[in-house]
Amino acid sequence: MTTVKLEEIVSLCKRRGFIYQGSEIYGGLAGTWDYGPLGAQLKRNIVNEWLNYFVDSRDDMYLIDSAIIMNPKVWQASGHVDTFSDPLVECSNCHNRFRADKIDTAKCPSCGKENTFGEPRQFNLMFRTNVGPLEDENSLTYLRPELAQGMFVDYKNIIDTFYPDLPFGIAQVGRAFRNEIAPRDFIFRSRELEIMEFEYFIRESDWEENFEQWRDGIHGWFEKIGLDKDRIKEVEVLEGDRAHYSKRTIDFYYDSPTLGFDEIGGLAYRTDFDLKNHQDKSGKNLEYRPKDGSDPFIPHVIEPTFGVDRYFLAVISNAYRIDEVNGEKRNYLQLPKHLAPVKIAVFPLLKNKPELTDKAKEIYNKLREEFGQVIWDDNGNIGKRYRRQDEIGTPYCITIDFETLDDKCVTLRDRDTTEQQRIPIEHIIDTIKSSL
Repeated sequence: MTTVKLEEIVSLCKRRGFIYQGSEIYGGLAGTWDYGPLGAQLKRNIVNEWLNYFVDSRDDMYLIDSAIIMNPKVWQASGHVDTFSDPLVECSNCHNRFRADKIDTAKCPSCGKENTFGEPRQFNLMFRTNVGPLEDENSLTYLRPELAQGMFVDYKNIIDTFYPDLPFGIAQVGRAFRNEIAPRDFIFRSRELEIMEFEYFIRESDWEENFEQWRDGIHGWFEKIGLDKDRIKEVEVLEGDRAHYSKRTIDFYYDSPTLGFDEIGGLAYRTDFDLKNHQDKSGKNLEYRPKDGSDPFIPHVIEPTFGVDRYFLAVISNAYRIDEVNGEKRNYLQLPKHLAPVKIAVFPLLKNKPELTDKAKEIYNKLREEFGQVIWDDNGNIGKRYRRQDEIGTPYCITIDFETLDDKCVTLRDRDTTEQQRIPIEHIIDTIKSSL
């Protein structure tokens, strides 16, 4: 696997339209990023793969899309108002602030002065906002720091509307916001992030069995997006380090060629902490009533969590390759074909020859109808077009030349091997479908 510097990934993402700095024309805003056309499509493909694997392929999952701004009582009941914080220290010399658990506080990493930090103080990570025209404590609420609470407060609606059998899950994909003290490592730790997550409701007696099942499922997900299982490490989170709601947590670390080992997902047993607290604070009955008439109870919960942005960075870093073609250095992304933001690029050999462009457009339109993620490229010589497509991870390029007009065949070029073959136009779709 190629070792790649983070700066190379950042440069590639900017140059090729994957990710831009947020608010760039105004100097940016730390910890915020905009996904460009190719990045938005790659992220969409990752999300769709997750939905297919964990939600659409099952009959016990209910997909929702809950509100970002919620009643502040939600965050009081969940414990976030009191506990969702990081230890903050400030240098008395340069006044820069840092997470106390991420630096050696004997020396400031910014100015180099020693013994300039006082005692850490807790800094709540939730973004505060106000609802309505008045900015006072009565209108105070927060941008959600996690998706879980939206699923917990909609649990009763799902029960009342669909009356599912236990066990069952509530899933969603959406934005979360965390006022990070020190956002870092590109999109790995930012202030606005996207999460894929579900809460799986179970009987307390079944938690260990379900925990192991979802543990295996998460490893299956890693395989689906092309991450090497030998580079995955499980970290058992000790009791003193677990979130306040968790009885057991495993963090999954991936040995990225860009960042090395760092957290990429988690699996937590949240017990009945959330539903019990919401029942107590809201006064609503959140018990599950079994269909066999046995005693009602509050379900326990297993929660797998997946950060879209971290998977995006892992996938693109994992795919980065450098080789040599005809004596020239080539950078390319060996993305899993089903995740690539562009599946096929169509080239007319010359853009000023209507007979070629007309035939190429005809093929392009058919491929767009079948695959959707197809691009047209008629700028520059064929070699330069190949390099552009290689760098964004396009698995296949199709060239329409003058021979095409006679033999009804095109040149199909493979990204990974750079091999080219002539195939009949009528076989293009089937040939590509068989390999995606």
